[in-house]
Amino acid sequence: MINSPKISNNQTENKKMEPFIMYPTVDFCFKELMCSEKARKGLIAAFLNLNPKEIQETVLLNTNLRKESEEEKLGILDVRVLMHDGTQIDLEMQVLPFRCWEERTLFYTCKMYTDQIISGDNYDVLVKCIHISILDFKFLKDTDEWYSCFHLREDKRGSLYSEKLEFHVLELPKLGDRSEPENELLQWAKFLNGKREEDFKAMAEKNEYINEAYQILKNISADDRKRIEYESREKAIRDYNHLIYMAKKEGMEEGIEKGIERGMEKGRETGIEVFIQDNLEEGVIQERIVEKLQKRFNLDYNSAEKFYEKYK
Repeated sequence: MINSPKISNNQTENKKMEPFIMYPTVDFCFKELMCSEKARKGLIAAFLNLNPKEIQETVLLNTNLRKESEEEKLGILDVRVLMHDGTQIDLEMQVLPFRCWEERTLFYTCKMYTDQIISGDNYDVLVKCIHISILDFKFLKDTDEWYSCFHLREDKRGSLYSEKLEFHVLELPKLGDRSEPENELLQWAKFLNGKREEDFKAMAEKNEYINEAYQILKNISADDRKRIEYESREKAIRDYNHLIYMAKKEGMEEGIEKGIERGMEKGRETGIEVFIQDNLEEGVIQERIVEKLQKRFNLDYNSAEKFYEKYK
């Protein structure tokens, strides 16, 4: 049985007496929070189990993943950070289930690692690369733990092969009512997962770096122009969720990312659009994308080329 997703016109519908406040899991809001170096230091330090004061500087790097329209890319936010010691961190907020998430994170982290070296360089110039996934869906099937950290280790002895690649996964839906002692990461997780101002305020009172994020959250929530952009992103996510629901209701087993193979032409075209955008972000050339479209969506050459020109 497929349950219809709960879709409201806006998040104030069920709490009309409360002031509007944005959800940090919506990509626009999260990006605004991460523009603050203090908030950025606090969150990164929580993941790396450091004192934020030990982090001398973080530099927010430009990425190509932010789109001009909310319809161009749904749910994924990519924040690239350069640490004072050269360590590179790719921090992603993902609100919707994503096919092959582990392959995607491996691809981008390894690309971040290999892009450091140019012809003639020695391998010793390579520095550590860290990927942090903050997910608003359950991802790891073998555990109920809300936080996991992965390294390259030997199977039997558990000895570390290299510390140059590291993966962190935070699954917000697994938080529940945690009775365990709070550390900085759990405080951040509760803040990011908050839905009411009292949720955000409770964590802000415990952590000065979260308080920095909370003050920004209040300011952007009161900004009419930022609220319009935020609500357009929120609407895009609702529409996407509803499209997935309707596809499943029609008996489809595969999600939009792969392209719905029958029925719901709009859903199939959305899948094609996302596929093209992902390949462009990965630097795939036009000819190869058109070829992959033909195979993936069973298109003839002319149709694949038209879709490419439409969504490039």
